[in-house]
Amino acid sequence: MKKIYYLSSCDTCKRILNELKPLDNFEIQDIKTAPITSEQLNEMQNLAGSYEALFSKRARLYGERKLKDQQLEEKDYEALILEHCTFLKRPVILVNNQIFIGNSKKVVASAKEIIHS
Repeated sequence: MKKIYYLSSCDTCKRILNELKPLDNFEIQDIKTAPITSEQLNEMQNLAGSYEALFSKRARLYGERKLKDQQLEEKDYEALILEHCTFLKRPVILVNNQIFIGNSKKVVASAKEIIHS
């Protein structure tokens, strides 16, 4: 499977997609217009090892809801990601059975290496 989950309103996601081109044979899903399903999130969690690894603590709503002051568990991370697209750390890149989560230079470079190998 070759798939990228991203947010079209995120300039960083757009920059990374441009950097990764060409993305032949990739399915690209804008999670704002086509929200992730529970099944898709479970697939990501199986590869990542936890929902927390997929969760963005940089999301504006994370601060607004004062979630850092709460003891969040895996089921909470799962529910929050399904509730609002900005809680997913982006982009999420799936290449066969590998997952690349987020926008750090190291993650993007690793994904690029696999995509273009």
